[in-house]
Amino acid sequence: MSVPGVGVLLSWLSCCSLALWRYYSNSPNYNIFSTRSTIKLEYEGTSFSEWSVPETCSMQDKRSPTTELRCSSPGIQAIKPIVAGPDEEERYLYVDSSHTCFMWHYRTISFFENLTHVIIIWVFDPEHANPDELLGNAEEPSRNSIVLSTQLATLGQKPTIFTILRRKVYVPDGNINNGTWRITVPMTRDDVLKEIKGNQVTFQDCFIADAFFLLTSSLLTMPEIPGFLPISSQTGSQLISSWNPCVPSCAVVVADTETYQTNDSFHTWTRIRVPPNVLSDDERQSVAHVTLLHDGIFFIINGILYLKSFHAFKRLGRNENIPDGGIMGITSRKWCWIKYLLKNKGRRSNMVIWTENEVYLGYTSLEFVRIVTTAELKILLNLSPSATLTVHNIEYTGHPLELAVLLNYCIMCTVTKNIFIVIYNEDTKQWVFQDFMLDVPIDSFLVPHFLFSATPELVMHDKHRIYYCYHNFTVTGVLQTPTENGNLSMLSNDSIIHEVFVDYYGNIVVKMENNIIFYFKMSITDAIKLHVWVNSTIRTTFLLRTSGHIYLLHAFDNGTIQAQEYPLKLEAQSIAFKTKDKCPYTAFNNNVARIFYFLDKRDILNMWTQLVYPENVGLYTIVELYGPKILKIQQYTHYEIAFGHCTKTLTLTFSQNINYEGVDNYFQLQDQNTGLLLIQLRPSAYSKTCARAHKVFQMAVGCDIYKYITVKGFSKKGCLYHDFTYVIEKSYLRHRPSQNLKVRYDWEEYGCPLRLEFTEKFQPVIQLFNDNGFIQDVEANFIVWEIHGRDDYSFNTTMKQNGCLSEAQTWKSMIELNKHLPLEEVWGPQFL
Repeated sequence: MSVPGVGVLLSWLSCCSLALWRYYSNSPNYNIFSTRSTIKLEYEGTSFSEWSVPETCSMQDKRSPTTELRCSSPGIQAIKPIVAGPDEEERYLYVDSSHTCFMWHYRTISFFENLTHVIIIWVFDPEHANPDELLGNAEEPSRNSIVLSTQLATLGQKPTIFTILRRKVYVPDGNINNGTWRITVPMTRDDVLKEIKGNQVTFQDCFIADAFFLLTSSLLTMPEIPGFLPISSQTGSQLISSWNPCVPSCAVVVADTETYQTNDSFHTWTRIRVPPNVLSDDERQSVAHVTLLHDGIFFIINGILYLKSFHAFKRLGRNENIPDGGIMGITSRKWCWIKYLLKNKGRRSNMVIWTENEVYLGYTSLEFVRIVTTAELKILLNLSPSATLTVHNIEYTGHPLELAVLLNYCIMCTVTKNIFIVIYNEDTKQWVFQDFMLDVPIDSFLVPHFLFSATPELVMHDKHRIYYCYHNFTVTGVLQTPTENGNLSMLSNDSIIHEVFVDYYGNIVVKMENNIIFYFKMSITDAIKLHVWVNSTIRTTFLLRTSGHIYLLHAFDNGTIQAQEYPLKLEAQSIAFKTKDKCPYTAFNNNVARIFYFLDKRDILNMWTQLVYPENVGLYTIVELYGPKILKIQQYTHYEIAFGHCTKTLTLTFSQNINYEGVDNYFQLQDQNTGLLLIQLRPSAYSKTCARAHKVFQMAVGCDIYKYITVKGFSKKGCLYHDFTYVIEKSYLRHRPSQNLKVRYDWEEYGCPLRLEFTEKFQPVIQLFNDNGFIQDVEANFIVWEIHGRDDYSFNTTMKQNGCLSEAQTWKSMIELNKHLPLEEVWGPQFL
């Protein structure tokens, strides 16, 4: 179902509510908001008189509730409608003077026969584009875009695609054709974050904005089947949403009329419906929780877990090793970690469900495992046997292998209860009790939201307040507001909190049920109230686009929905101008190019981070580590002062200094010094106006599972695979069997044999590779053996000729020492 235009949305939004006003930009996601931009103003109400704008701005019609505005002078522009009655709120919009005017448009064609995407790219001007280009739906460039792209190409412009995770680079397959370039990229699961960049070419003094996007294989939405019935939440309830953390454009939203699914951020969508006679009418309108996973869409209805897949709608229970009822909640991961290190060769869950006294992890193919009960936790935590301990809520943390369980603890259980937090690591199977306790009324219910951070950091909310826990539970409290001591309901006409939305940049948005919005950032202990954007009668929810921008989804009583961009940055800047909030630093830079690093034995990793701030402020960079203490870190700070600003550069060197030679238990020492760490770089102070407050990345320490070795000269290409066998004479075999040994050559494993002259000496050269290609020749000593037991080979030189002062280990001596071990295990690094 296609989304109608903005005009239809405005007619719905203005149906029945208090007056408010909004603004729009032709640039998708408000990416370009400059002196060149057309700003569209829209007043929603009945008492409008005219618009009040600065003299440097010109209007199409100042007396029209819907008009267009252009500002020729950059800076803060005070804009508001003049109305009959109480004044409307004034916005302070920041209009940029940027020379970035154009944008990249792309569309993708997938070829599953060779597992590639062909990305068709062109340049468009948001001020002279057709509607499909502005919505991102265009199949081909408009006439204006063809002319613009061709003109830029003659000046030397061409797009290049850079991947964020694996640092790959892809260039156009050929020259521009009909105003478009084509770039072919492989389908991948671990390199989906991409960015389109161009050459530094200008046209009419304008550059092209880089385009960040997420490219995955097409994930299909479930079809609507005639005769199936709606499934929804209870009448009058707020929207419930879930999305794929690595493909946020794939989402599902439950309203009190229907359930909707999308794979393109609700540019298009389908209704999720269920077969008749499976649920009663009351059950179909009682969805309490929803989670979207690869297996399908999971619903909790009256304490029972259901799965809607492409093929069926199924009730889950005893057959899947979970309770038939009494399920209180379900959740999935909120942060996308494509790579991570599982030290103990285990597996990672993709969801968790719980009852009042049990916790279950869910894996693919509907496999569930109970990991703990509250009775077991009471013993682990050494709590009083007479106390009551129940599961309050559960959420995955920012760590790729951990989840947090909130517990209710009380003795009398009549007036108040304590909330405890324990964190479970799926790799180590360990429970860690956190230094946190919150005393709340007995009927309080808290919803946790873990932030994208290295150490555990979260915000929680009940109906009226936000509770924060920062820096591994060392900073805790109630989020404050200018008045009412942090009670957001008292600042929102007695409305209650509907949802808290957190993004990768540390932005935290609190939306009330009446659509009043509050805003703060991670590590900030106070919130500001943003301008009213949507009237109180429309049910909305915040979702995330693949570009990293948030948007609002509106659900209407007639069963339709509408996505709308939300300018969070501009709205926050407007309030910050009024409150005179300023970021304490000018720039925070670093050279962290990945979110996952592997530090192998003897590897050294150098990084730097730089803070630029006004003189006499006294800032510095804080380095936080979360995980096992297996790294050596050296820090060096370089300090400069010039023109009233300080530049403080921190250089970090990560390494290990473990000596593995001559140890009693090589593998035990290796295991003790292997693990996964999360590292965070952040300024010592920041505010709500800072663009980005932290940098988080993983560092896996140990043996890189993505590395492998090969013998130089061997290849799996360039020869014809065929049935090839050879015979080893029995007298040449170590155990002198009674018959010759016939060996079939394994082409798939070994590839093409290496051709040598009969008299040519062979010395293997071992080469090291990873999934990005060749790394280096291996310089370390290595062992060679004949896998079929042949013993008639010889070596070119003796130990004495190679400088050995005493007899070294040999195959004969190692086999004699380790008769109980198979041949491939009798000699290795553990015996050095």
